[in-house]
Amino acid sequence: MPKYTTKDIRNIALTGAAGSGKTTLVEQLLHDAGLLGRVGRIEDGNTVSDFEDLEREYKHSLNSSVVHFDHDGAHINVLDTPGAPDFMGATVSVLPAVETVVIVVDATAGIETATRRLMRITRERSLPQLILINKIDNAPNLADLLGSIQETFGNICQPINLPANGGKAVVDCFSQSSGDSDFGDISAYHTGIVDQVVEVDEKLMEQYLEKGEISPEQLHAPFEKALRERHLVPICFASARDGVGVKEFADIITKLCPNPLEGNPRTFMKGTGESREEFNAEADPSKPLLAHVFKVSSDPYVGKLCVFRIHQGMVGGDVQPHVDSEKKALRISHLFKLQGKEHSEVDTIIAGDIGAVAKVDEIHFNSVLHDATTGDDVRISAIPLPKPMFGLAIEGTTKGAETKLGEGLQKMLAEDPTLEVERVQATHETVLRGLGEQHLRAKLRLLKDRYGVEVDTKPPKVAYKETITSKAEGHHRHKKQTGGAGQFGEVYLRVEPLNGSDLENEDIRNGLLFVDDTFGGSIPKQFLPAIEKGIRQVMIDGAVAGYPMHNIKVSVYDGKYHPVDSKEVAFISAGKKAFIAAVQKAKPVLLEPFVAMEITVPADMIGDISSDISGRRGRIQGTDMLPGNQAIVQAEAPLSEVMAYSNQLKSITAGAGSYTMEYSHDEKTPPNVQAEVVKAFKPQDDD
Repeated sequence: MPKYTTKDIRNIALTGAAGSGKTTLVEQLLHDAGLLGRVGRIEDGNTVSDFEDLEREYKHSLNSSVVHFDHDGAHINVLDTPGAPDFMGATVSVLPAVETVVIVVDATAGIETATRRLMRITRERSLPQLILINKIDNAPNLADLLGSIQETFGNICQPINLPANGGKAVVDCFSQSSGDSDFGDISAYHTGIVDQVVEVDEKLMEQYLEKGEISPEQLHAPFEKALRERHLVPICFASARDGVGVKEFADIITKLCPNPLEGNPRTFMKGTGESREEFNAEADPSKPLLAHVFKVSSDPYVGKLCVFRIHQGMVGGDVQPHVDSEKKALRISHLFKLQGKEHSEVDTIIAGDIGAVAKVDEIHFNSVLHDATTGDDVRISAIPLPKPMFGLAIEGTTKGAETKLGEGLQKMLAEDPTLEVERVQATHETVLRGLGEQHLRAKLRLLKDRYGVEVDTKPPKVAYKETITSKAEGHHRHKKQTGGAGQFGEVYLRVEPLNGSDLENEDIRNGLLFVDDTFGGSIPKQFLPAIEKGIRQVMIDGAVAGYPMHNIKVSVYDGKYHPVDSKEVAFISAGKKAFIAAVQKAKPVLLEPFVAMEITVPADMIGDISSDISGRRGRIQGTDMLPGNQAIVQAEAPLSEVMAYSNQLKSITAGAGSYTMEYSHDEKTPPNVQAEVVKAFKPQDDD
């Protein structure tokens, strides 16, 4: 058993924009804890967190990493996460494992797009937040930055300490009511954070109003409550490179941030449908096991490595957990605590702690390890991850590389939940999708370096969808006579768009609602699955342009059969061609994916950006002015027009702009675009 208890554990995620200094902060924390003799440097490629070859080459984090250290009686697990937008999936995926999220802000860069995004994401997930302003030794005006943070995110953001001695030290303004800082006397800042804390406790607020001061011991519980209820976002200052404020930051984590017993509990589910039940985990080692796998990686020495957070119970000894809905229990022989790339074997991982297990094929990303008494099908509540929108069509450079390519891709998919591979039947392309060009280029390098597979890439064709806009009917009689028994099947059907209450029908599968409206035995029941099979083939291959179809209701209402010649194959063909005939009369349309964009640019470039987006068939949804002559332009645009938008944005803003985009919805293509796509389609007759 470990020497610490659940109450001693603190789990934090270090997040923030690329270059804000998260990895350097980890180095300094480990150094101060006596675990490093010398602080590593990103420039030298010798940091504990960024240990992969590509991270050393790119000089920034590409994946999350886990480190731990002890400080003043607490055992602190730190998850260092990437800051680049293309690798945000690795950041978001670790959030269920922590009680507190630290958003690191580069004092020289100010509030960046990633800062706003992370503040929004972590707030939506009900996670306590703490802002750390780093690089205070080089900042031009820290007071202005503090004001900008409060203006942007609200007065719930209050400093818990302040820079002093020209950024060479920090001074506590939470437990101390007087003193000097680089911002002047600290008394007003002390009043600001104490006021914010006591507001969550009426009795304490009355005492505070009567006496004018509260002891730090009395503020501990309401401080954590204010964090959990997102009524307070403490701000602290540091210079990780010089070690300024780092010990004070560790003190804040240890003394004021929630432990697993105090944090907002994670919601789990068991059962499905109407019998589904939600319940919260309790960070109690004596309770039945509940652990969540938030990261999977391939280690060159130990193989597949699954990193998990125990939300309830413990792993070790005779505990044999079940995985998801698997009936068979696992025997786990080796447990690890992680320190970057180093693995220390332990005999037990307790509730609230983070550990890892190697070489267990049954465990995957987002798996839940649980006790048999908990139920057969236990899951954690959904983790909303960024949707992969940027795609590249890939093809092996050598003949016979398909097998190695497929194996390599499958292993990478198991590690990265924001990576997708799709085989597009209509275009015969294998499309790799990720969060951006940098994301995919890093994965293709990994494919080459780790799995020995090189690929050629090109922009993929647009992933259109087909649907219909009106009702129509279709009919086809399939009849073949080739000597002996022939083939016969005749189908009458009706198609219409799915809308309203139809969309809530549980029988909808892959965008199709198939309905049997026949009567009187016009078509024997055993042939209806064949008709549906033919229709579903068209749903996959497309009826007018060769793209998948969705949101269609098909009602088969009549037909004929022959007692000898009617066979399944005849009704597959009849259903397929009757469906195509109906779709072509039902005013079919092509849909294309639209994305929601947030573009951060200098305020004087709003007009240029708006004009460029409009020229790409996009629409401006609004603009927000930000401190520091910055603005956010909110827009919607067709994905096909902005797949490579980063280059255009760099050109317009001379590198001063940034953006994020996520899938929003599908829209009808313009008639001229649809006409060109339909004209290029060459359907194959399978008769």
